Amino acid sequence: MSSRASAASVAKRRLSALSEQLVSPIPDQGNFEDIPKLKKIAGPSAGPRAVGKVVIITGTNSPLGIGRATAHQYAENGARAIYLCDFSDSHLATHKRELASLYPSVDVHTRQFDAGESSGVKAVVDDALATYGRLDVFFANAGVQFDAGESSGVKAVVDDALATYGRLDVFFANAGVVGMPKIFTEIEEDEFLATLKTNTVSVFLAAKYAAPAMQTTSPSKPYPSGSIIGTASVAGIRSNAGSTDYSCSKSGVISIAQTIAFQLAGTGVRINALCPGVIETGMTAPMYDAARERGTQAKIGQLNPLRRGAHADEVARVALFLGSDESSYVNGQAWAVDGGLSAGHPFVPGKLA
Repeated sequence: MSSRASAASVAKRRLSALSEQLVSPIPDQGNFEDIPKLKKIAGPSAGPRAVGKVVIITGTNSPLGIGRATAHQYAENGARAIYLCDFSDSHLATHKRELASLYPSVDVHTRQFDAGESSGVKAVVDDALATYGRLDVFFANAGVQFDAGESSGVKAVVDDALATYGRLDVFFANAGVVGMPKIFTEIEEDEFLATLKTNTVSVFLAAKYAAPAMQTTSPSKPYPSGSIIGTASVAGIRSNAGSTDYSCSKSGVISIAQTIAFQLAGTGVRINALCPGVIETGMTAPMYDAARERGTQAKIGQLNPLRRGAHADEVARVALFLGSDESSYVNGQAWAVDGGLSAGHPFVPGKLA
């Protein structure tokens, strides 16, 4: 055997060995001339990224929020079913009608519960599995009548997904409250714990109930897999970007993603933290409104290299990537979507002396 043929044979064996380690093994693709054809884990990047997936997103009520924007991204990219969940339901029905009008082939469900209480989370997960036989993505993005800090609501939506679809693929745990806008010595214990419940416990509950559901297989999902996405913040990466309770709660989300990633070793289920910077959402709207009244809106985001705040759709597209097969080797990471703010130590030129 020539050295070239030997190298090609070795390459083919190595590619085969690597493909067997994937959750869904890639069959032999044959050769191009005397080398093995490239094995790809997903279709073209320009094509739909969420075809057939069952997705749960918490924190979807706000018309300005990341949750709503993410739901549109998954619907546009071929999701089979999307669960819109929040503690507040003032806009959920409107969001459902909007998605149904734009993407009639996507099943859209609304659930109102406390995402920090396990029963609600588990129920929606179980429902997705029972109905669709799968759960692909869970984006724990709940805001503050789905309270992301109540396990009963989280459990209920998981149960619903399993019962309806027989699978769960994505859970975006996007719960978030802004925390107490005051110095730490003035924050009461119950206020601190309330922030942790909504921002941190909700992500823990999403992982607790979504991970086992994502390991459930069905005819449409022959291999266990799934993606859990928790919304953290740049405030969880760097100090001085939020109040003490808020920053602590968001750094906790990052730690949850890192710790659980290892505890889920070998299951095919991934978990990552999404860390937005300055972005106009329902939660930050008061800050933006105040800046507009003062005529200082242009100063928002000036400390990051892009010199602007973000749009919800920019963060939603990263959430789509993390829930898609294209991110199949991304696990246990904190993804900063902050315009570069966390890449350095911001300063005002001329003010160092």
